[in-house]
Amino acid sequence: MLGLPEKIRIEVDYEKCGERGKVDPRECCRCLRVCDPAVLIMHETLSVEQDPIDPQYWRITPVWNSLCTKCMKCVEVCPEGAIRVF
Repeated sequence: MLGLPEKIRIEVDYEKCGERGKVDPRECCRCLRVCDPAVLIMHETLSVEQDPIDPQYWRITPVWNSLCTKCMKCVEVCPEGAIRVF
């Protein structure tokens, strides 16, 4: 019987990158550029009270974890250490 493939988890600490973070992901984008299978996306997060142009309301989100090869390039290039892959 074949076992199921290992489920990969990717976490982004938004206290370090994106909303409430020190880094505006629109200016950095390092993780997006090094991810060959394009596991991560950048998008805005809005509510009625938020200014749509305010950079703190943009975030990087892992969407296609099953495509992750665990190369760890995103972890290595993140200047804030905001990404974890396990």
